Amino acid sequence: MGKMIYLDNAATTKTAPEVVEAMLPYFSQYYGNASSVYEFGNASKEAISHAREVIAESIGAKENEIYFTAGGSESDNWAIKAAAEAYKDKGNHIITSKIEHHAVLHTCQWLERQGFEVTYLDVDEFGVVKLDELKKAIRPTTILITVMFANNEIGTIEPVAQIGRIAKEHGILFHTDAVQAFGQIPIYVDEMDIDMMSASGHKLNGPKGIGFLYIRKGVKIRSFLHGGAQERKRRAGTENVPGIVGLGKAVELAMASMEMRTRRERELRDYLIGRILKEVPFARVNGDRTNRLPNNVNICFQFVEGESLLIMLDMEGICASSGSACTSGSLDPSHVLLAIGLPHEIAHGSLRLTLGADTTKEDIDDTILAVKKIVAQLREMSPLYEDYMKKNNA
Repeated sequence: MGKMIYLDNAATTKTAPEVVEAMLPYFSQYYGNASSVYEFGNASKEAISHAREVIAESIGAKENEIYFTAGGSESDNWAIKAAAEAYKDKGNHIITSKIEHHAVLHTCQWLERQGFEVTYLDVDEFGVVKLDELKKAIRPTTILITVMFANNEIGTIEPVAQIGRIAKEHGILFHTDAVQAFGQIPIYVDEMDIDMMSASGHKLNGPKGIGFLYIRKGVKIRSFLHGGAQERKRRAGTENVPGIVGLGKAVELAMASMEMRTRRERELRDYLIGRILKEVPFARVNGDRTNRLPNNVNICFQFVEGESLLIMLDMEGICASSGSACTSGSLDPSHVLLAIGLPHEIAHGSLRLTLGADTTKEDIDDTILAVKKIVAQLREMSPLYEDYMKKNNA
């Protein structure tokens, strides 16, 4: 195989060299336990404090509102389960959307089995939560609204500030899964009335296995893991110092490069979408054309099976996906695409291409050529396409 073109940055990103360099000393040189009382552990403690400070500053939060976790899924689980447990005396109703990541949806479904009630909001054809339906769904027993900042499959950015304002007006906690958005678009937790926010390191050129949960001071969220006094007694377990250092460095780099990097990604994204829609018939873009993540392209090709498209792209050295990496083994069509109103047969032909800092225009041009060729080959083998063309050319 020749050059690899990696266009699955929504699934994971390459760890930046600067991040690896920052982490290395904390594996073998400054390996002391941050919870120890002796001097040798202070380097680890100070490194954690610095990372916490960098992350807090990036979203306009306070240092003591940042809690390190193993990643976005843990952060989502912690925020939702702990909020349900802490506020169950007030009520048992939670509101979310039908297009959330499964870390949120499966957690809500688990809570339903524990006696909680969950409303799953519809979205419009672009994947945007309907604010009128959100307001109508609020009950006296509603204790939590959890809606993602931006969708991991179709890239649509949700009206988070308006949702936060609605939640605040009704005295309801608001959590947002910002795993895809953090590092890609500006987030300010106070301005947006966000009470809790999940993020993950490996989505912004940081290491895997590390993330954080922002918890606004005053929110009554209890411990998620028990057994130690780490993270101000809210999340037990010896701190992943190298991971935390790497996350802090990745956030620092992402914030410094965000404006220039995302401007370039938008240009490449719009170029890719424009050419595909112009040059490949029976293709449609999913999600909002402009109100979307800078690096996200999600397109459905009618009369094409998505899995075959991915396999053939892989043979051309192009890494892509059909949706969330967490459901890549599933043969069912994307729940997100079904929620925006696509029929099964079209949803099955989805392709998600997500750009990164290293993506070049040459990569995009090569990918467009490959997609055009493969889609044409697959349609030649499709009886549905053959029938359609016969009927419409008759």
